Amino acid sequence: MRQAFDVVILDLGFPRLDGVETCRQLQKFHPNLPILILTSYPDPHLVLKLIETGAKGYCLKGIDAETLILAIRSIAVGATWWDRIASQEIHAAISQIDRSPALVNELQLTKRELEILALIADGKTNQQISKLLFIAAGTVRVHVHAILNKLNVDDRTQAAIFALQQKLIA
Repeated sequence: MRQAFDVVILDLGFPRLDGVETCRQLQKFHPNLPILILTSYPDPHLVLKLIETGAKGYCLKGIDAETLILAIRSIAVGATWWDRIASQEIHAAISQIDRSPALVNELQLTKRELEILALIADGKTNQQISKLLFIAAGTVRVHVHAILNKLNVDDRTQAAIFALQQKLIA
């Protein structure tokens, strides 16, 4: 079945079917359809549910137009977009989970890669990571590339989500 649209911008406040279930149903019938949640409800507890249902982004209404356009373009090309509230919820969930040593060994993640993965989950840029760890930004890029390959994910947000789901970082 062809879909007649590239991106769905979805509010969470529906009278009969809530936004999480709407997202779940859209993903069921259109699994490759990028969904951006744009809502006036700043509920960080919904973020993980939305990730599980397949949403690719989350923004609060009132976001400036340029940032909204960037979010839409990001998810349209396969990346993800999580605003500050969503990123904080993802980080909080990751920090509450113990590491899974067996999976870390299986994936052959180094201590440095785990350290960088934790900083990625914290929302740090490559430049910020390089300053925090006293290494070159190019070295950070190499580590990020290795992490993405080892985790078999496409971007930094997917790496953070995978780390959360698989209990890779504390």
